[in-house]
Amino acid sequence: MLDLLITHASLPDGRTDMSVAVREGRIVEVTQGLAAPAARTVDAAGQLLSPHFCDPHFHMDATLSYGLPRVNESGTLLEGIALWGELKPLLTADALVERALAYCDWAVAKGLLAVRTHVDTSDPSLLAVDALLEVKRRVAPYLDLQLVAFPQDGVLRTKGGVDSLKRALDKGVDVVGGIPHFERTMADGAASVKLLCEIAAERGQLVDMHCDESDDPLSRHIETLAFETQRLGLQGRVTGSHCTSMHSMDNYYVSKLLPLIAESGVSVIANPLINITLQGRHDTYPKRRGMTRVPELMNQGVNVAFGHDCVMDPWYGMGSGDMLEVAHMGLHVAQMTSQAGIRRCFEAVTTNAARLMHLPRYGIEDGADASFVLLQARDPVEAIRLRATRLMVFRRGRLLAETPATTAALHLDGRPTATSWMPAQGARPVR
Repeated sequence: MLDLLITHASLPDGRTDMSVAVREGRIVEVTQGLAAPAARTVDAAGQLLSPHFCDPHFHMDATLSYGLPRVNESGTLLEGIALWGELKPLLTADALVERALAYCDWAVAKGLLAVRTHVDTSDPSLLAVDALLEVKRRVAPYLDLQLVAFPQDGVLRTKGGVDSLKRALDKGVDVVGGIPHFERTMADGAASVKLLCEIAAERGQLVDMHCDESDDPLSRHIETLAFETQRLGLQGRVTGSHCTSMHSMDNYYVSKLLPLIAESGVSVIANPLINITLQGRHDTYPKRRGMTRVPELMNQGVNVAFGHDCVMDPWYGMGSGDMLEVAHMGLHVAQMTSQAGIRRCFEAVTTNAARLMHLPRYGIEDGADASFVLLQARDPVEAIRLRATRLMVFRRGRLLAETPATTAALHLDGRPTATSWMPAQGARPVR
């Protein structure tokens, strides 16, 4: 007997009327028309069953702290960093844990079951590290939380920065992080990339580095990251996050850079909501978007994912943990409005993100974990357009969250009594 059977589901790859059978937390069969006894049977009624959402770039140590101790009035990256410096002495472990747990509740309700969060290691007390290690332990039954040792103030720029980062890794932090563009000089930035990649290689850990989060086209640490990845044999284990300076680089240099990134096996994370907010702040008009060159990277074969980055913190006062909102902004900023482009943006918050996070057994396929979300939409394009309601969220076959379908009652003469913002099937583009 099955533990769970989903019937009449649409899948992101275009298959329809599919059944997904679950036993002991794993998908045991994906086929059409399966009829079998199950402890729970869910009729998806043609709605989209997707692998759960993944956020490969977040800052959970700062989340839900908006307004503490003040608001970022300029909206710039540098004021946000300065504001975080003012907030750090006021942090307590209990408050940090409670805010992070509250955010994880939001995430689960939105079908977001895997988050990679950077945690500041610049404070030698490692208070935030200890707090998020506790959060990771407590959410493990329902959410995969990866921690990145992130020297927010610069690993070389901060006294004892290297030692603090290594101690964070010794405590159980998963990934080596960095911020080369915030070091004192370009040379120091390059040196930090080399050092941090060597630490990761020695310890057998992944790398995820804030890279060139700047409008300066001469900020080119992604080039060094790609080189060090190849030199140390870290292909497939390294990610460059943000890479916003690429938006401002000249096309000739980028024509050299893109193949270098692809050859190195470095993944790239764009953070559409935050990149469009923080970048271009020194421009008048025309004003740069600031997000990295997403379609060009994808076309070169680079694995590109989208992250949320911030929710209600010193850098960004908005957000709710909705990765479809992230994908929605991403397709607009990158002008990926074709049917194929929109679907690639959906992959940027699902399969692409899962790949760079090295999540095992991910997807809607035999042998994968039964961790998925039933969306009030019929395909990925409609899901992003509507930021679709998460009807049901499952992790390893266990129901974690439910949200009623979204409809509006209408009181219009001669018109239907309700609407759900979905055109008739024949009025929709076909794949």
